[in-house]
Amino acid sequence: MPREHILHKVRTALGRSVGQAPAPAPAPRLRIPEVDAEARLASFFRRIESLAGQTFHAVAAEEARAYVERVVDGRPAVASNAPFLRECGITGLASVQTGFTAAAELRAACVAAACGITSADYALADTGTLVLLSSPEEARMISLLPAAHLAVVPRRRILTGLDELFSRLERPADQTSSMVLITGPSRTADIEQILIRGVHGPGEIHVIVV
Repeated sequence: MPREHILHKVRTALGRSVGQAPAPAPAPRLRIPEVDAEARLASFFRRIESLAGQTFHAVAAEEARAYVERVVDGRPAVASNAPFLRECGITGLASVQTGFTAAAELRAACVAAACGITSADYALADTGTLVLLSSPEEARMISLLPAAHLAVVPRRRILTGLDELFSRLERPADQTSSMVLITGPSRTADIEQILIRGVHGPGEIHVIVV
């Protein structure tokens, strides 16, 4: 069937003619609930744990560093260039590599690493989701290739949900080539509806809120 004939049928179904501009899109309806900081943290942790993720509330940067060190346990690990990780002293751990100058070098390190350590630009309390904006500071492969993902997040970045995220970040494409939303460990049930973790990404996730 010719392309123009298909487009004509679509236009007819929409009640439009050739060259007619589409009507402007309706204004977005964003509803941001009033949720205090304690309730946000509790909801965030509850959602992560319901998906088999592990959580830790660190009252200080030193506690976050110590938790990461216990989980890594001397295994090879890769950390992003996120400034918050430096503030917590995580990039200074002996078994953690950071500061890669080439994509191939970073990729090889991520393939060999047991743990990938990142921060997060935002976190969503209602779904337990981490929001990572791909950038030189936060390379997305660090959260995707290693078998375990550790995310160290300042508490102030916990939002209520997607509506609040898009009220702050109206046009993500203006800031990043890739916005990744991570909700729990990687999982799939494509084969005979049998749930398997770690097929398309890390099968283990730890979220540390400072």
